[in-house]
Amino acid sequence: MTSSVLTATDLRRIFEKLDMNCDGFVSLEELNWLLHNIGFQLTLDELESLVEKKSLNLNEFLFFYDSIISKKNCNDDDDDNNEEMDDELLENDLVETFKVFDLDGDGFITSNELQCVLKRLGLWDERGGKDCGSMIRFYDTNSDGQLDFEEFKNMMFLTITTA
Repeated sequence: MTSSVLTATDLRRIFEKLDMNCDGFVSLEELNWLLHNIGFQLTLDELESLVEKKSLNLNEFLFFYDSIISKKNCNDDDDDNNEEMDDELLENDLVETFKVFDLDGDGFITSNELQCVLKRLGLWDERGGKDCGSMIRFYDTNSDGQLDFEEFKNMMFLTITTA
């Protein structure tokens, strides 16, 4: 698979959370719910034309994710300034991802904001043993109890290189 912020384990967990009726498939409605919650506004007809199916099993879901990432990477390869463009696109992606978690738009991600977004995406498990405060503190280099963009970016790069 293409190198991305999300690992296969992450994608499997997302698939399992999306498969709300536990039938081993993610319906277009379930997939569209996720896409809508992360800022992609597609109609069900548009989504069906992209995936060409009414539902996806785990392998098809992984392929769908990988094809989106691969298509983005192929489009990036067409440019002569590919390395600069990749850095700029990565920075832009990180800025947009940061905005998803920075709910109040103050330029910081608090433990409450992190937990709220993870719950909204179906990725927060109260029984998991981790709390968002400790997750924030781990990457909070200036010890102010929240993540600014640079701390968030460092966290994401650490996640990418260790995934």
